[in-house]
Amino acid sequence: MTTSPGHGPSFRGIMQIAYIVPDLKTAIEQYVTQMKIGPWFVSDHFAGEQKTYRGAPTDVDMTIAMSYSNQMCIELIQQLNETPSVYTEIRDRRGYGFHHWGVGTYEFERDATHYRASGCTRAFYTMLRGAPLAYFDTTAQLPGMVELIEMNKMREDMFTMMYEASLDWNGSDPVRARR
Repeated sequence: MTTSPGHGPSFRGIMQIAYIVPDLKTAIEQYVTQMKIGPWFVSDHFAGEQKTYRGAPTDVDMTIAMSYSNQMCIELIQQLNETPSVYTEIRDRRGYGFHHWGVGTYEFERDATHYRASGCTRAFYTMLRGAPLAYFDTTAQLPGMVELIEMNKMREDMFTMMYEASLDWNGSDPVRARR
C-alpha cells in the first residue's frame, strides 16, 4: 500500500501507542507473525540526557522498538534494570501491556502546562538530541500515561523514515537498528 503525495504520519496529537513487554525480541516476533507489523527499528539502551523520574535523577535502562501500522506508530519497551521508573510503576500495578499514548506537539511548554494544570504530574523527563520528552501521569483519569513529544525536523524525519519503511513491507529484515 503506497500512500499518495502529502499523506504520511501525523505529528500532532496522538501519534503513538506504547506497550511495556517482558521480552522485546519475543514481542517483536509476535507482532511480526500475528499482526504483520514491521519492520521494527530498535534502540538498544535508549539514551537520553537529564533523565528524571518523579523529579529525581534516574538511571533507568531500556531498549525500545518502533514500527508503524498505517499511520499509528507502535512502540514496544523493555526495561533492562529494576530501577524504579514509569515502566516498573505500571508493570507492578497491573502487569505488562498498554503503557502510554505518544502525543506530538510543536508547543511543548504550552502543552506541558495544560497537563500540569489538569492535575497531572510529570512522571518522567528526558532530553534527546536537544528536544524534550515527558511522561505525564494521567492514570487517575485515563488507562495510561501521556508521553509529550516535542516535534522538530529530526523527529519528523525519524518517524517519517519508519512510516515509509512500513509501506509495502514484505516481511524481510524485520528488525533494524535505529540510528
